[in-house]
Amino acid sequence: MSSQEHPLGISFEFFPPNTDAGRDKLIHVRDELAARNPRFFSVTYGAGGSTQARTRDTVRSVSQSGINTAPHLSCIGSEKAQLRDLLAQYREEGVDSIVALRGDMPSGMASIGELRYANELVEFIRTETGDHFEIAVAAYPESHPQAPNLDRDVENFARKMQAGANMAITQYFFTADAYFHFVEKARALGVEQPIIPGIMPITNYTKLARFSDACGAEIPRWVRKQLESYGDDSDSIAAFGTDVITRLCERLLDGGAPGLHFYTLNQAAPVLKVVDNLVS
Repeated sequence: MSSQEHPLGISFEFFPPNTDAGRDKLIHVRDELAARNPRFFSVTYGAGGSTQARTRDTVRSVSQSGINTAPHLSCIGSEKAQLRDLLAQYREEGVDSIVALRGDMPSGMASIGELRYANELVEFIRTETGDHFEIAVAAYPESHPQAPNLDRDVENFARKMQAGANMAITQYFFTADAYFHFVEKARALGVEQPIIPGIMPITNYTKLARFSDACGAEIPRWVRKQLESYGDDSDSIAAFGTDVITRLCERLLDGGAPGLHFYTLNQAAPVLKVVDNLVS
């Protein structure tokens, strides 16, 4: 850790905007969050043509902050030659970190590609580029939605780490014990690299519930009930959400989590409220 890095070891994720207004907004969000000296920014990846280009453009824009920027790279639906070219472009542009993911099959694409799993992508990156890139992979404390059970999922996770990943970033969750249990099981399989918890601020209950149901992140019943009781009262939702996430982060850090990775949804204020609570 550099002397200037935020003491909590925080990092932030952005997604590529698809409008001029969204791009302008992200520059302001980038600058607000860069002022907190995060370890890195990450930028999500879209498979197929134009969305890949938006990812590259966003990486360039975000990296102008001077903060290390890690683009997501997904192997599903991509050929090795395509991935090789993309890695070369990132290397030429000074990118030295990658978030390596399996990804989902884009609609309308018939081929799964030459690489089927994230561990194969990690191996490919290492074969092509050696140790140039610091590689992060995904982890699922509550199990990947497509995994038959948690034990099988942790075994798959361990394969990704053994393939050459430097660290992992988890899917977001709201139950600290799920994270600690996952880490314990991973350590038992020999995983020694940092496993950084992913944190999702709570700002809109309807969107959060829909997204959580889709990705397999469980919202505790008491949190759902409280959020439902606020109806359209966005201020109360935000205040309650800030309190819930702050307490979650405190417990994670007290329990030994090596940092916090915030899914910003390209917004600064909800994240900064939590971060400021943690250092106040």
